[in-house]
Amino acid sequence: MKKFWSLIVASMMILSMALTGCSQQPAEEASKDEFKSQIFFKGSSTLAPVVSQIATDFIDANETWNKVNADFPEKSIDLFVSAGGSSAGVKAVIDGTSDFGMVSRNVKDEEKEQIKDYKEFLLGYDVLTISVNPENPIVNIKKNLTTDEVKKIFSGEYKYWDEVAPGLPHNEIVVVTRDIGGGAHQVFQDKVMGDAQVKAESIQEPSMGALATKIMENKDAIGYASSGLVNQNEGRIIPLEVDGIAPVKENILSGAYKISRPLIVIKSGELLPQEQLFVDLMLSEEGMKTVEKMGFVPAK
Repeated sequence: MKKFWSLIVASMMILSMALTGCSQQPAEEASKDEFKSQIFFKGSSTLAPVVSQIATDFIDANETWNKVNADFPEKSIDLFVSAGGSSAGVKAVIDGTSDFGMVSRNVKDEEKEQIKDYKEFLLGYDVLTISVNPENPIVNIKKNLTTDEVKKIFSGEYKYWDEVAPGLPHNEIVVVTRDIGGGAHQVFQDKVMGDAQVKAESIQEPSMGALATKIMENKDAIGYASSGLVNQNEGRIIPLEVDGIAPVKENILSGAYKISRPLIVIKSGELLPQEQLFVDLMLSEEGMKTVEKMGFVPAK
């Protein structure tokens, strides 16, 4: 019974931190002889559910570290996953407030320079799909947008749907984005907007899940929804082609669909044996299956 409740508590900690994005500091650095049973992950709200699922499965299968490796002590496996955005994940590694950072964009050179003995591990790929509500007539009238048309929609140059294509209703376009300072928006800015800015009236959502929900709730909404969330909500969010390229697996792997981003976990310094073990699990065939099951393209 004691082991059962230990497992329940550990699993609830993972779930609650992934959903609420609450921050928790790693334990103070242990002495060389003391085993560190807690591992902290912070960052991308896109990647957090993937790491959470792998962590939950790992705890379900093992519960204590000695069941993973007989040389490890009988301490409960405590894996904390906290969502807060890619930039927050990078900052947490720089500040030493998290063992690992979860990042769904390329890490900048200037960020890498601040991380001693920088390491990164590629779990998979995601793309930002230009998606609409299934009740939007554009699904039947115009399934492909050019990059220039996407830019005009998000900048506000096109204010109404009938400016995008004849036959669409004269309804105001509702643009939905992630927060402007987030990693997802940085990818969209670099690969689509360039020097143009997203219109000030756009709805900025704090997470990719909230962005997807807004599209599902509003037939006049358009936003750059993660392909993972689109795949998890098939039929409730409709991705459009961009420059004639659909956001499907083969186009993501080939790089043909250009609004793509890596899903990576970063680390400063050498990995402890228990950290290396969990990283190996994330990169294993089992971990890749979880990445794919969550709607993303696995790294291998």
